[in-house]
Amino acid sequence: MRDSRETFVNHAFVTGYPIKHSRSPLIHGYWLKQFGIAGSYRAHEVTPAAFPDFMRQLREGSAGFCGGNVTIPHKEMAFELSDRPDELSEELGAANTLWLEDGKICATNTDGRGFVANLDERASGWDRISTAVILGAGGASRAVIQAVRDRGVKTIHVVNRTTARAQELADRFGDAVEAHPLAALSEVMTGAGLFVNTTSLGMDGEAAPEIDFSPLAAGAVVTDIVYVPLKTPLLRQAEEQGFRIVDGLGMLLHQAVPGFEKWFGRRPKVDETLRQIIIEDMDVHA
Repeated sequence: MRDSRETFVNHAFVTGYPIKHSRSPLIHGYWLKQFGIAGSYRAHEVTPAAFPDFMRQLREGSAGFCGGNVTIPHKEMAFELSDRPDELSEELGAANTLWLEDGKICATNTDGRGFVANLDERASGWDRISTAVILGAGGASRAVIQAVRDRGVKTIHVVNRTTARAQELADRFGDAVEAHPLAALSEVMTGAGLFVNTTSLGMDGEAAPEIDFSPLAAGAVVTDIVYVPLKTPLLRQAEEQGFRIVDGLGMLLHQAVPGFEKWFGRRPKVDETLRQIIIEDMDVHA
């Protein structure tokens, strides 16, 4: 166990294209200050064309980083170019967290862990269910499907405008996952204990379709991986219809925990002060 007064220097990054709006530097900067660690975490914009070279520099140590986070559009390439991807990233085909061991780039994906940790914190007992409904079959839905399945939910209905996309995920994640068209939404919601929006519906205040959540089980939880605005139109509708809701901000905060621990050797906690710092930043840049 490290002495709480010990300081050491490591440098980590978040990379994407674009990356200037990332809130990850705020999150990790808060923890670095909290622990008194003389490290750094900064946004590093890299184009898709330059990303392979960035990964080479990371591996060689010439980039000056011990590891970092990867966001859109580099997650798939980060997985492909890593030397030691773990089982989570293998199944997803995407990585969001990288670190160096013995000159090799190790990779994982913490999005799913962030998703369930957020639900655990904000809706304890959410996983005592048998059925979940996931709206959307894009890249963002993969980690959610994986995490909900791995928590033991027996039936996961993936509903998408293009059924073929949903079927691809059913094929990837196994017998627990079933693919459906949008027209089947109300039917598959019947008795479900969890509803997850993984689409961009309602992002940045855009309008979202009206959804009747009444087929869900009593006490069901409705959550959204979108966190701008904090209470999305879908969450507002669900709340007005009497359901428990969980916003998507906690997923962003909790997915950052494992990476920080890898790079800086201390396991941080997501607290209300950090949450408020991010909310205030969202208000400033609204």
